[in-house]
Amino acid sequence: MRPGPSASELRRLIHPHAGDLTDVQRTARGFSSNLTALVAGEKGPFFVKVVRNRLGGRRDSLTRERQINPTVQPISPALRWHAQDDTWIALGFDAVDGRSSDLAPNSPDLPAVVETLNRIGDLNLPSVAREWAETRWNRFAANDAEAALFQGDELLHTDINPSNLMIGATDTWAVDWSWPTRGAGFIDPACLVIQLVAAGHSAASAESWASECPAWNKADPAAVSAFAAATLRMYRAFAERKPDTAWLGAMVAAAESWTSHRGVVA
Repeated sequence: MRPGPSASELRRLIHPHAGDLTDVQRTARGFSSNLTALVAGEKGPFFVKVVRNRLGGRRDSLTRERQINPTVQPISPALRWHAQDDTWIALGFDAVDGRSSDLAPNSPDLPAVVETLNRIGDLNLPSVAREWAETRWNRFAANDAEAALFQGDELLHTDINPSNLMIGATDTWAVDWSWPTRGAGFIDPACLVIQLVAAGHSAASAESWASECPAWNKADPAAVSAFAAATLRMYRAFAERKPDTAWLGAMVAAAESWTSHRGVVA
C-alpha cells in the first residue's frame, strides 16, 4: 500500500479549492492513487484523488484524467479543480451519490452497466486522445498481426470493473478515467465480459450482455478471440509475479473460461 499525504499535507494542498475541511473520509484507493477520499469543506463536497508529483505513470495517469474529463462528462463526474505542490498532485471531482455496480447473474444493475458502456462508445475521440494509442495488450498478442486487431479510433476507458461503474438512484457513472486510450471499440465490452465471468456468469451469458453493445457486434470475431487470448496471457503473467493476489487468480480463471468458450488456445 502506497503511503498518501498526511492530514495536514492534504488540507494545505486542497485548501485553495475546498476551503476549510470539515470531514475527510478515505476510500479504498485504486492502484494508481496514493489517496482517494470524500472530503467536505466550505466550498462543497468533493471526491479527491492524490498521487505523488514525480515523473512516471501515476502522475501521467492523473494528467490524462484531467485532460479527458471535459469529453467524458456527464458519464464521469465533473472535475472541478486540480492542485499541486512539490510533493503531491490532486484532482477534485463532484461527489456523486452512488455505489459500485453488481455484475452477478440476474443483477438489476446489468442493463445500466451496458447502457453506460454504450454511452462511452458513442463519444467522439477528442484531439487530446489521438496520441494515446492502446498498446497494453500488444505484448501479449500472439504476433504483430493480432496486436494490430486491437488498434482503432474509438475512445476507450479500459478499466471496466464494478468499482468504476457506479450506480445511483437516477444516474450511472463510469469513474476513474486514469488511462483512457484510442483503440478498437470492442475492447471495453470485452473487458466487461471478463468481469461478468469473474462475477459468476458463464462465458456465453457474459457475451450475450456484450452483444447489447454495437461496438461488440461490429467487431471481427477473430479480433475478439485474439484479445481474449492476450488477456489470458496478461493475467497469467501478472499472477505469476504476484501468486498470493486473489483477484489476479480470479481473473486468470475467468479468462480461461472465456477462451475455452471461444475455442482459443493461449
